[in-house]
Amino acid sequence: MTDPVIWAMMAAGVTVGIIFGSIPGLTATMAITMCLPITFSMDALHAIPVLIALYVGGISGGLISAILLNIPGTPSSIATTFDGSPMAKKGHAARALGIGVVYSFLGTIFGLLCLLAIAPQLARIAIKFGPFDYCAISIFSLSLVIALAGKDFLKGIISAVLGIMFATVGLSPLDSMKRFTFGRVELNSGFMLLTVLIGLYAITEIADAAYTAVHPKKVEILPVEKAKWPGFTLAEFVGNLKNFFVSAVIGTGIGILPGIGGGTAGMLAYTVQKTSSKDPEKYGTGCMEGIVASETSNNAVIGGAMVPLLSLGIPGDGATAMLLGGLLIHGVSVGPLVFQKSGDVVYAIYASMMISSFMMLIIESAGMKAFIRILKVPRNYLLPVVVVMCAIGAFGNTNRAFDVMAVMIFGLIGYLMVKTELPAPPFVLGFILGPMFEENFRRASQYVVLDARQIYKHPIADVFVVMAVVVVFVILRSRKKQAEKEKAENAQQAQ
Repeated sequence: MTDPVIWAMMAAGVTVGIIFGSIPGLTATMAITMCLPITFSMDALHAIPVLIALYVGGISGGLISAILLNIPGTPSSIATTFDGSPMAKKGHAARALGIGVVYSFLGTIFGLLCLLAIAPQLARIAIKFGPFDYCAISIFSLSLVIALAGKDFLKGIISAVLGIMFATVGLSPLDSMKRFTFGRVELNSGFMLLTVLIGLYAITEIADAAYTAVHPKKVEILPVEKAKWPGFTLAEFVGNLKNFFVSAVIGTGIGILPGIGGGTAGMLAYTVQKTSSKDPEKYGTGCMEGIVASETSNNAVIGGAMVPLLSLGIPGDGATAMLLGGLLIHGVSVGPLVFQKSGDVVYAIYASMMISSFMMLIIESAGMKAFIRILKVPRNYLLPVVVVMCAIGAFGNTNRAFDVMAVMIFGLIGYLMVKTELPAPPFVLGFILGPMFEENFRRASQYVVLDARQIYKHPIADVFVVMAVVVVFVILRSRKKQAEKEKAENAQQAQ
């Protein structure tokens, strides 16, 4: 990490990430997707820092459009619009941007510290896991995603099952039987993770952005006045310490839970702060506390999402799923043994997150006006470039033209999922965790055939299965109560 070339590439990665994050529809996941092919010729210690820099910059960049356009640049910045935009409309856009940038930085650092503390310990436990335990973890992870994958529980299940179904295409684990190949040699290897991610996230976003370009909405970019950086006083900083720590803990915790993401973290932290405030009525009018809660939590998700990725090989969100693809491409097999087999890469990840955080703070603060000008670039100039880069990324991964076609297929699937309101995270997690569940389930079944008592000899697996049942039960119960409450309110209004 002392190589100045790496530092220069990371600075470029942070800048590109901020640009992608600040333009609505171009997310951190898309930034990583587009730039992943560029890293193919690099070694792991050069490529991974660039991908981390894109991730950190992309998540933070969403606050720019959230505050100035009232449109979240990334899903993680949804809650930032609640108070960021009202503060900007009052003529305090620079103050709102300063608060957002500083607490994005602090939230990322908090998540990194939690990653340093939790991931090695979790890996030490996970290294003792067997087929029963990994099978149970897969069930628990899928139950979390399904239970928290939007308003409709059934649609979450459908999305996850679709992901698992597409993961079964190709040669089956253990016995290598052909499944759903329909005589096509290209399908023997199944669908590549990178292909699925590019299609579902990048192509779907492009299609949606193209629709928006054809049916434009008039958007006013608020001017940024001159103000003393960072836009808040020491007294205000001290007054928000509790808010910061609570929001950071929420963000880190949500990040550790696979498939939930920064949008949920921001909303949850914002809701917690609003309900616990002595003056809840000030939220939504342009208060500092709302921006602090949202930006702290959604950036703390970065460190949290890296915990299951490194220690268990389970991505926490779409961006870490892309990082997983990048790590695998460069020969880094994540999981409990990654700290022993690829310790240099792990410490490079830690250092990259730290350096990228400081770069993000400096670049975003110094180049705010330049990023604002980028918001005015017409979409018709950006979208063709993104499509070409996605095609190059898919082809460069395996040198197969079939993967370019597969990207378009999954792009169509993703667009149909958007239109039918099927959430994408369960699909991705189903695709990733499906093979892990199947392989370990089959291994565990073989153990049980030999000795039926094996099923009682794995307390960790039993705990995860019970937790999965409890999570589904609690979510179903809460949604039932919510539905009954809405029904009662509707009946009251009808009268």
